[in-house]
Amino acid sequence: MMTSVELRDYLLRIIQTLPDSPGVYQYFDKDQKLIYVGKAKSLKKRVGSYFHTSKHEYGKTRLLVKNIADIKTIKVATEMDALLLENNLIKKHQPKYNINLKDDKTYPWIIIKKESFPRVFYTRKLIKDGSEYYGPYTSVKMIQTLIDLFKDQFKLRTCQLPLSEANIAAQKFKVCLEYHIGNCKAPCIGLVQAPVYDGHIDYIRQILKGNIHLVINHLKQQMKTYADGYQFEEAQRLKEQLDAMESFHKKSVVVNPAIHNVDVFSIITDEEAAYVNFLKVMNGAIIQAHTVEIKKKLDETEDEILQLAIADIREKFHSDSKELILPFEPELDLLNVNVTVPKIGDKKHLLDLSIRNLQYYIKEKKLQLDKVNPENKINRLLALMQRDLRLTTLPRHIECFDNSNLQGDYAVAAMSVFKNAKPSKRDYRHYNIKTVTGPDDFASMEEVIYRRYKRVLEEALPLPQLIVIDGGKGQLSSALNSLQKLDLLGKVAIIGIAKKLEEIYYPGDSVPMYLDKKSETLRVIQHLRDEVHRFGITHHRKKRSKEIIKTELDQIVGIGSKTAEALLTHFKSVKNIEQVTIDQLAAVVGQAKAILVHRHFNPEP
Repeated sequence: MMTSVELRDYLLRIIQTLPDSPGVYQYFDKDQKLIYVGKAKSLKKRVGSYFHTSKHEYGKTRLLVKNIADIKTIKVATEMDALLLENNLIKKHQPKYNINLKDDKTYPWIIIKKESFPRVFYTRKLIKDGSEYYGPYTSVKMIQTLIDLFKDQFKLRTCQLPLSEANIAAQKFKVCLEYHIGNCKAPCIGLVQAPVYDGHIDYIRQILKGNIHLVINHLKQQMKTYADGYQFEEAQRLKEQLDAMESFHKKSVVVNPAIHNVDVFSIITDEEAAYVNFLKVMNGAIIQAHTVEIKKKLDETEDEILQLAIADIREKFHSDSKELILPFEPELDLLNVNVTVPKIGDKKHLLDLSIRNLQYYIKEKKLQLDKVNPENKINRLLALMQRDLRLTTLPRHIECFDNSNLQGDYAVAAMSVFKNAKPSKRDYRHYNIKTVTGPDDFASMEEVIYRRYKRVLEEALPLPQLIVIDGGKGQLSSALNSLQKLDLLGKVAIIGIAKKLEEIYYPGDSVPMYLDKKSETLRVIQHLRDEVHRFGITHHRKKRSKEIIKTELDQIVGIGSKTAEALLTHFKSVKNIEQVTIDQLAAVVGQAKAILVHRHFNPEP
């Protein structure tokens, strides 16, 4: 058993002997169990990078390096060979620290059976008997649509009878129910000849290859020939076939038909997984589509994951396309394959379509998880907020503060509260500013934060996991002053959000952080701020109204606030009160008070 120093020296000696050429490297643990497989343009540089870096940013990478007890490499001729070998080794051994490429699904294929009067059906088993296989398809619904189209238009047989020329000539068979209900043309008794039947099979073959426009053009010409020869029943039959083909064609064609035999890949990643979409395009028609989710194990880049996904999916779908449409140029040099990273045009349209498929897939996956477990949505959102806002704990309880005043008068503040990312309105609070004179938002914020959390400490109330200050660096600094006085600095997370550009400010950091405008985290923060605005403005208006009432009616000796409120409720405004008679006033507040009010607004000369 080697010591840690001896083991490191042993590994470094291996690295020193590695070639500066493409290959695959394998890491083994102390029990000689394969724990990681990787590819490299230069084995020496790539493997050495794991041991020359003093501190890996990602925790699992550090753990991987700690468990490496042996290194083995396989030198190959090209980077593409390295990618394919890496892909096969990962699927075969499923090392602990590699992303999972294993797929237990067996996808269905459409088969044109090698036999007289071939059957067309779908299967999940590939048998090397000379039959033609098309696919695989990820959607059984798509396959069933195609099979139904072929069955309806071409009336193919579904039986397994040995329809040789000798057997048919010997009249060994009788028609079945499929013939009587119009689903089969009965080749078993010679009602359809082999050349005609094989012509239908050729149509099907072209459709499955994506060459549907050739079939459509041929049907149009044949239909015209029948019509010109007054064979209207045959022309009508072909017209029905043509309508069905064109309907299917319209649903399939998405871009210029000149785009032929192209593979499109797109990728979206988050902290835990990557999602890769694949589209197979033949003659401008998408004939295959597949989306796969890949769980991350280490700090794999989008480029590394996409390379593995391309190798795996192209092998799985038996793709021989010579052009790949990708969202970025891969580091890997793909031999005999052209890579296109489109910016405009039909190919960009295809790439955008692939990305939209991914976005829809991710959205649907999240909705399904949320339906199964409603708590999952909350936990997922809180985890996202924790990651986006760089918090140490889930922000289950958030408090947000805002000031409001009118030219320095009627200064108030408000607090909105979110629990589990939703408003908790019973916990909202408003504050009248007591110690600040004039329009001083910074001092007002300092007062409110101090009052709020002094009370929280005195009453042993739970502290929030996050405080949000509506304002920039100035308001945030004022809030920090109060937290420092209360010895809460560093015990609760606090951020400021500036209104104009949605800048997020952190204590001690003069450079703001910008969240994605479409992020769920920013939407929650904006909702929190909108709520504190709404609640604060409502309180501000009430206070301002009371102050205005006080200046107009409270000057009258003998008239209190309840009398003033009764008058305003009845007459709606002070201006109306000025204009009414004593009798009208008396009907509301009595004769004595009516006289006082009337004399105030109508003094005797």
